[in-house]
Amino acid sequence: MDADEEAYILLLLSDSNLPTGSFVASSGLESHIKHGFGNGNIMTFVQDSLGTYARSALPFVLDAHRLLYHHINSQDCDLEFLVNNLVALEELYDSMTLNHVARRASKAQGVALLTLYTKSFMPPSQSSESLERLAQFFSKYKTLVRAERAHGHLPTCWGVLTAGLGLSAERASYLHLFLHARGLLSAAVRLNKIGPYNAQQLLLHQVRPLVTGEAEHCRGMTTGTVRTAPDLVDSELFEAHRQGSANIWPLGEILAARHDLQHSRIFNS
Repeated sequence: MDADEEAYILLLLSDSNLPTGSFVASSGLESHIKHGFGNGNIMTFVQDSLGTYARSALPFVLDAHRLLYHHINSQDCDLEFLVNNLVALEELYDSMTLNHVARRASKAQGVALLTLYTKSFMPPSQSSESLERLAQFFSKYKTLVRAERAHGHLPTCWGVLTAGLGLSAERASYLHLFLHARGLLSAAVRLNKIGPYNAQQLLLHQVRPLVTGEAEHCRGMTTGTVRTAPDLVDSELFEAHRQGSANIWPLGEILAARHDLQHSRIFNS
């Protein structure tokens, strides 16, 4: 993929009109404000939320991306092996996502990404073996999610979507963090905490270094549960798991879990 094609796909995925369900999610911001923590600088929340999301979600994005990339480019690919690994990866993410509100939002947005690929991004004709493999995988995995035999969480679905479109893992993770931060500021505007011009100012001048820093910090991170390389020994997997996904903001997790207890709310999460 050349630079122009990659740039075009990045523009396409960053379109706020994509039907992914992110418009109804505040990632805990609404509950944070309703519980009396919204009097400070909105960027404090963005920084904390982005930091914990990067460390908890990016390892799953990167592992899912690696799995599908290997499947597309391998001569001895096994669809069942790929699907089983992704299901195991999603089970781990589901167990590490402690509150039901975040799990619900993640699943809603994840299945929306699978639907987006099958209905919009899938090539009209599978002109190559790799495209045929992609079509088979997305069709099968979407069916499993609909049948509730797989969770369809946002990080793993984002990983396979971007791998299927040919984006690099680094670009995919960077864009994922940017969209998370943009969603927070969009929610802040609708909650009347900041104005639309201020949101764009923050997005350009203050959010960019945060996204860049978190993406760099989590570069190459893995959950340590997926054997993406045949020569990866158990000790290396253990070390990767020890240094891998973690939640670093307990307060944010607790407040997000209380979202449904609000008497009135704008967002679903």
